[in-house]
Amino acid sequence: MRLAQNKQMVDTARNLTDPDRTAERMTYEQPLSERMRTYLRIEFLRAQADYHAKDLRDFGARAAVATLLELMMIIGRGDVRADILKELERQAAWLTNYSRQAGVDEDRLGSLVNDVGRLKATITQAGPNFMNSLKECEFLNTIKHRSSIPGGTCVFDLPDYGYWLDLGHAERVEQFERWILCLEPICDAVAELLWLTREATEPVERIAAAGLYQHQTERQAKISLARVTIPSHTNLYPEISAGRHRVTVRFVRWNGVDVRPTQVADDVSFLLALS
Repeated sequence: MRLAQNKQMVDTARNLTDPDRTAERMTYEQPLSERMRTYLRIEFLRAQADYHAKDLRDFGARAAVATLLELMMIIGRGDVRADILKELERQAAWLTNYSRQAGVDEDRLGSLVNDVGRLKATITQAGPNFMNSLKECEFLNTIKHRSSIPGGTCVFDLPDYGYWLDLGHAERVEQFERWILCLEPICDAVAELLWLTREATEPVERIAAAGLYQHQTERQAKISLARVTIPSHTNLYPEISAGRHRVTVRFVRWNGVDVRPTQVADDVSFLLALS
């Protein structure tokens, strides 16, 4: 029994580390700070907006507009823009210091420094009132107000929305792109910051004994994102939690929508990255 379990763990480890089987993996991310939580939500909503904007049907357009309004709510918070500028400055300083290490690809590093500097300049140039055109758009404000009511954006409630939804797809997409363009500097900066965060740490193979793994973090460590990677289609998923000095990963088994998940009793091999 133990031999069979060990063989299964070895096979799992090979699946995780084999670069040719990346598509067969599933990565779960857990933000460990409010800043990272905001960044991940912005990334998710931007991807969702882009997806729905390509839908030819009016329901796709409705979903795109609803996602746009959610993006506006998050990005419109006063601290988000300032926090992103501060984080871009911190990353620029970190990259510059990194250039002093031996064996660094200076061309690649220079490109990253330039990208961060360009994003910072774009956000600075846009100014703190970069969302004014969206905030002052009566059309969007009316939809936002009615969206708080279940079914409140029906055509009989908002005939102007119904008219807009009946426009040609190309015209709707053009208008939507003008709206999203106001938020693009922030979204692009968030995408770059998340990429730098994810690439900063190589994932390491770990074993969750009886489905449970705990990682003690150093007091000086500033970890903002935990990433757990496991093979797809294993009927398992991780529940990740973190305290001040500890990250805990608990693997549970999916038993369907009508049955509560249960903690795994076997050892689980997975990849862990803490950035």
